[in-house]
Amino acid sequence: MSDTRNFVLRDVDGNEHGVFTGKQPRQAALKAANRSAGTKSKPDVIRLRERGTKKIHVFKAWKQTVAAPKNRPEWMPAKISKPFVKKERIEKIE
Repeated sequence: MSDTRNFVLRDVDGNEHGVFTGKQPRQAALKAANRSAGTKSKPDVIRLRERGTKKIHVFKAWKQTVAAPKNRPEWMPAKISKPFVKKERIEKIE
């Protein structure tokens, strides 16, 4: 079960746009959230379909600008974007 799984980003109409990989759906959702434009007050809805199944994982996602860690590398800026996700539900495709 430690293999990586593929999750396809879907919009409301059912069109599929990109593939994100991760061991868990949350890991793939964090990657997708880093590309979204949602804020904490107005989060985006991310719908990820797990390849090979009929499950759609639905997340609320946003990113915030936070201070970089103290032990950051020299090339990293002082402020970074940190993604946040919250799982809402799992939908089934008929």
